[in-house]
Amino acid sequence: MNPTSLLTPAMQGLLDRIRRANRPPFHALSAREAKLAYSSGAEVLDLPRAPLPRVEDIELPGPAGLLPARLYAASRERLPLLLYCHGGGFVVGGIDTHDSLCRQLALRSGGAVLSLDYRLAPEHRFPAAQDDTWAALRWLHGQGAMQLGLDPLRLAVGGDSAGGTLAAVAAIRARDAGLPLTLQLLITPGTAAHDTHASRHLFGDGFLLDAVTIDWFFDQVINRSSRHDWRFAPLEADDLAGVAPACVVLAECDPVVDEGLAYADRLRLAGVPVALDLVRGVTHDFIKMGRALREAGAAQQFAADALAEAWRIAR
Repeated sequence: MNPTSLLTPAMQGLLDRIRRANRPPFHALSAREAKLAYSSGAEVLDLPRAPLPRVEDIELPGPAGLLPARLYAASRERLPLLLYCHGGGFVVGGIDTHDSLCRQLALRSGGAVLSLDYRLAPEHRFPAAQDDTWAALRWLHGQGAMQLGLDPLRLAVGGDSAGGTLAAVAAIRARDAGLPLTLQLLITPGTAAHDTHASRHLFGDGFLLDAVTIDWFFDQVINRSSRHDWRFAPLEADDLAGVAPACVVLAECDPVVDEGLAYADRLRLAGVPVALDLVRGVTHDFIKMGRALREAGAAQQFAADALAEAWRIAR
C-alpha cells in the first residue's frame, strides 16, 4: 500500500505546496533557527484569531521563576479552566504559535483556556517542561483559578503533540497527588520512548512531521538512556488506573498515531473513559490548519464538546 493514498485531496494539496516552498527542515537548522522558523509560520493555516470577551497575559509561579501564560475566556463569568500546553517537540512553539487554537477551544467549549509558556530545550532539558506544567496545574488548583476568577473544581489539562505528552504526564501526577481533574485532552500526543511503532516508519517521511525530525527534537531534550522515564514517554507508566477521563484526537497519517492509539487502549484497559477521534486522511498538526482543512474545525469542535461535557456546561 502506498500510504499517500490515505491522504485527503486537501491534505495532499497542502503537502505539495509545502514541498514546493522548499523550506529547510528543522533537523537541518540550529535550535534557535528552528524556533524562529516555526514562530514565523505557525499560524499561516490557522483560523483567524477569534475575538473573545477576555484575553489576558499573566505570569504564574514556576519551579525556576515566573512562567508567562495567556488566559482566554468565553465570558467574564466564573468559568471552568483548561491548562493548555502547546506542541513543538519540546523545542519550538509558544503562546503566540497556538493563539488561534486556544481561542477556538475557549470559544467552542464555553470555558476558559490558560496557555502555558513552559521552558523549552535545548536550553532547558528534560524534565523542565514537565515540571513547569505540573507547577502550573498545582497553582491553578490551589489558588490560581480563584485569583483569576475561575472555577478550581472544574480543571482540565490538555495539549497537542509534545503538549499532549505533557498533559498525559500531568494527569498521572495529578492522580498520584490527589488533585482532581475533569478531563485530559490529548491531541496527536507522543507517548513512546522509541520508534518501535509501525506508523513511525509508514508515515515517517513526507507526511509533515518526519521521523528524522522527531529524533532531532528528542536529541535536544533528553539523553537516549533516559527515554524510558514515564514522564517523557507516558506509555512507560506502570499503572494508568484512576487518571482523569480522556479525549484523544489523532491523525491517521501521523508517525505518532500508533502510540496515540496504544495510549488510548492502555487508558481503556485501566478503566479510564476515553473519547477517541481518529481523523482520517490528515497528518500531524492538522488541527491547526482550519483555513484549509474542514477536519480541523470538526476536531476542534470534538475536543470542545468533550470539555463542555466534562465541565457540565449547558449549551
